Amino acid sequence: MRFPGTRWVVAAALVLVALGAGAFVLSRRHTEAPAPAAPATALPVAPPSSGPKHAVIGVSVEGRAIDAYTYGSGKMRLLFVGGVHGGYEWNSVLLSYTLMDYLDAHPEFIPQNLTVTVVPSANPDGVYKAIGKEGRFTLADVPTGTSLASARFNAHGVDLNRNFDCKWQPEGTWQGKTVSAGSKPFSEPEAAAICDLVLQYHPNAAIFFHSQSNAVYASECEAGILPETLDIMNAYAHASTYPAVKSFSSYAVTGDAEGWLASIGIPAITVELQTHDTIEWERNLSGITALFDYYGQKAKLSP
Repeated sequence: MRFPGTRWVVAAALVLVALGAGAFVLSRRHTEAPAPAAPATALPVAPPSSGPKHAVIGVSVEGRAIDAYTYGSGKMRLLFVGGVHGGYEWNSVLLSYTLMDYLDAHPEFIPQNLTVTVVPSANPDGVYKAIGKEGRFTLADVPTGTSLASARFNAHGVDLNRNFDCKWQPEGTWQGKTVSAGSKPFSEPEAAAICDLVLQYHPNAAIFFHSQSNAVYASECEAGILPETLDIMNAYAHASTYPAVKSFSSYAVTGDAEGWLASIGIPAITVELQTHDTIEWERNLSGITALFDYYGQKAKLSP
């Protein structure tokens, strides 16, 4: 039996379904709109199913993102930072990206009781000045035959490794030259981003990649070198075959990031690559492995 109104009922139902679907889509657009840019103090939240957790921890003077990538979920936390001196030490950025690629490819490399955060490029404006490229780059992108010394600084002309709160002075020293240290500690957004990350993340230790002194340096501030700093300096140096050096003595350094970490009780070391144009990956992988073993064992022993 056919009912004359059937087609109209079906049509009306289809319209209602379509309207409902449209309302659902509209609702999702409102509830799932792109999140606003993360504030300078952002930390990773819900972990993805695979890969690192990404956070923008701040922006540079010229508005470039300062990214952090976090791997693992253990109670012991390590922080690796590259590129504080921008394009002048571009190889420290490439080393950081190589570490990230290795962690992506070998997630089992990280002990279960360890969390690792990598900030590959702490001075993206300096990198851009030298490389002319946003974000990741390769060795082929690096110019040859030109001095990259001016790319050491941020876009305000400040040496970021003189802008932290350890014996800070308005002017610092670099290779016998006077350099700007900013108007006050953490006056520069790049240094402030690292500061905010540290104060929220509370790493058990921090490792900064630099070049080209061919050494692993301990950190210290007014209270001297933390005992654990000596432990991790020696562990990394022994495994990587870089010389271990307790104190940098070539000239006075004020306002450095590692010294500030020491002042707030966090062990930190500086890994200085041997040149400005190599990453010495195998040596550094050995040093990183030694640190993972050190803190993996320490986590097992801590309550």
